[in-house]
Amino acid sequence: MTDPDLIEPEFSYEPPLRRPTALGYAKHLLLLGVTFCTATIAGTLFPFGPNTTLPDADPQTASEFFQFLATAPLKYAGVISDAVTAIFSKPEILKYGLSFSLSLLFILISHEMGHYIACRLYKVDVTLPFFIPTPPMVGPAGTFGAFIKILSPMPSRRAVFDIGVAGPIAGFIALIPVALIGLATMQVATQQQMADIHGGLIFTDPLLMRIFAMFLGIDLKYGIGNSFYFAAWVGLLVTALNLIPSGQLDGGHAIYAIFGETIHKWTGRIAFGIMASLSVLGLYFFGSPSGFLIAIILGIMMRIRHPMPYDQTPLDGKRKVIAFLTLVIFVLCFVPFPIQIN
Repeated sequence: MTDPDLIEPEFSYEPPLRRPTALGYAKHLLLLGVTFCTATIAGTLFPFGPNTTLPDADPQTASEFFQFLATAPLKYAGVISDAVTAIFSKPEILKYGLSFSLSLLFILISHEMGHYIACRLYKVDVTLPFFIPTPPMVGPAGTFGAFIKILSPMPSRRAVFDIGVAGPIAGFIALIPVALIGLATMQVATQQQMADIHGGLIFTDPLLMRIFAMFLGIDLKYGIGNSFYFAAWVGLLVTALNLIPSGQLDGGHAIYAIFGETIHKWTGRIAFGIMASLSVLGLYFFGSPSGFLIAIILGIMMRIRHPMPYDQTPLDGKRKVIAFLTLVIFVLCFVPFPIQIN
């Protein structure tokens, strides 16, 4: 008598691939259009744009704090209104904002379409990308990125891997020319000018930027970031975050496909512990609380169980080589403390 649990299930996967409706296209295009607007405005404002002046906000007492909260929406509306006016009245501001938003959206669209095309090749039902617009300066780049929603089960571990890594690889390739343009057109400033330009913020350069700068003969310590540089910098940060081996992040998909469920669970826990520790160190040494947001995201991801594909056949050697190259991409993109505050 054969144990039914040991019988390999017959693999048959023919999901119906739904095409987006006219309303669906309109919804995705609307989100993309709004994100384009918020990213264009954000590209001209603090901390990425030429207008880096912030309203005075240093309340010392409880009454000053509540007064600041009461007036903050009006002041914020004034900043956005001034930015929109500058965009429509000053061609150089419009050019700067567009070069930031179009470059950033090019990177994000490339990333999501990498996932989307891989899903279609494996006949996995999937939505078009949902872009997430945010108020400029609240979400500093005017967006929290984009995502696709998978609507049918994964057929195999190979599909999980290919779909997972296709996005960051495509986005990484797309950001390379943007980074090179940003570095090639970068201007040089004194240390005092750097402090004035970025309001005391220091953007840590990922290894890829440092390598490109070395070959171009650029000293990044005194380089003034421009729209292309900042779009590439955000793209590198997004790529690095997605490749963290946790939950249903792209890196989590890759780890699951290569090593299976148990290793996937433990890498998520380890990634959370490391990021939580780096968050505390970043706040203590560099005055930057940005790492806590990443730690919170990883804490949530750690609790989301990865769906099990039908076919559990291990990956072949070719995909293991691609996995190593993806690890190299992560190393080139990741920085432990992305933003430092003087």
